[in-house]
Amino acid sequence: MPSALAKEDPQTCRSANGRPTQPYRFDYTYADVLEWDEDFRAEIIEGELFMMSPPVRKHQEILGELSYQLATFLKGKSCKVYMGPFGVRLHPREDLRDKTLLEPDITVICDPSKLDDCGCNGAPDLIIEILSPSTRTRDKVRKYNLYMDAGVREYWIVDPKAETVQVYVLEDGRYVAASYSVEPKVRGDTIPVTVLPGCTINLKEVFAE
Repeated sequence: MPSALAKEDPQTCRSANGRPTQPYRFDYTYADVLEWDEDFRAEIIEGELFMMSPPVRKHQEILGELSYQLATFLKGKSCKVYMGPFGVRLHPREDLRDKTLLEPDITVICDPSKLDDCGCNGAPDLIIEILSPSTRTRDKVRKYNLYMDAGVREYWIVDPKAETVQVYVLEDGRYVAASYSVEPKVRGDTIPVTVLPGCTINLKEVFAE
């Protein structure tokens, strides 16, 4: 999508001091988000506002290790990896009235035309969400369906407590699932990244204490 979808000022994508005044509205759009303070972290899903709490230490450790392994593999390649907060508009509109803006924990994008100064416009190639008590249902149900319907080619759900990863690969418009864990009885502790041929993730390092 053209960069005109973003605000003109490349230094910021939001207003300096705005906040949502009616948190229980169900008609928020990306245009509303652009009026909010950059320090106010929230997602909108089909017009509904979800405020985001600061992540716990384990979440950040897993986020850092996954991002490091992906970034190491992608160094010098055309695909880019981004850690949250990083805005993803699955169905961007020229009038900015699209009603879903997500901030995945990790996003990989291989089509540079989808990138602008404020994030990604369209479906990323890979999205990774790390579960927390407040996001578990949203990540496993609502975002699962949103990502599948939008054409996100690969979606991972990482469970820090169980030390497992559910991998969903898009085939004929539906996700095909596989489970991975550091426990040998599940599948194995090395995960191939389907959309990045040759890339594998070492789960022992991801879940290391």
